[in-house]
Amino acid sequence: MGVVTAETSQTLDRGLRVLKLLADTDHGLTVTELSLKLGVNRTVVYRLLATLEQHALIRRDLGGRARVGLGVLRLGRQVHPLVREAAMPALRSLAEDIGATAHLTLVDGSDALAVAVVEPTWTDYHVAYRAGFRHSLDRGAAGKAILAARQHPMRDPGFTLTHGELEAGACGAAAPLLGVTGVEGSVGVVMLADVVPERVGARVVEAAREVADALR
Repeated sequence: MGVVTAETSQTLDRGLRVLKLLADTDHGLTVTELSLKLGVNRTVVYRLLATLEQHALIRRDLGGRARVGLGVLRLGRQVHPLVREAAMPALRSLAEDIGATAHLTLVDGSDALAVAVVEPTWTDYHVAYRAGFRHSLDRGAAGKAILAARQHPMRDPGFTLTHGELEAGACGAAAPLLGVTGVEGSVGVVMLADVVPERVGARVVEAAREVADALR
């Protein structure tokens, strides 16, 4: 029996490679630079860019350099519901186990955006935290955990603890999602306490790993 290979689209493959190349640069790329990187002639690159530009996936500045377009951001936002669904079992388990509000936070531009929140069912009181809440990455455990992963990409940075940075009297613990292509975020809890109990950090790291596994 012969080996059956999946049919692929060469044009689509090249278009996706263009987007990846542009996503990896802050200053954009010229047609000539893309032609050299892709190993195709400039006419092919012009056609690829024209098609991607029609869908707002790339844009070209006055100097002719191509950059990632806003259409990519719109596509990215559609990923949030899928990520949220995958994360919910681990978040529920974390919230019930710790007795604190658990959340999944993703990077949205320069902000940290809470895309999923689960409150514990058995506690007398807990911190109110809502999906859609956003804050700068350099404030709060969720954002700082993400920044820690950026600063140490070759190793697991563990968990981050904060106190009173987003809400007076509230502590936070969070751990980054690691090894998930295209998703940058963290899993954490927020609670009313003077200090975070010792076991919480390790439990948050475990939950972040569970969410990462669900997303791979």
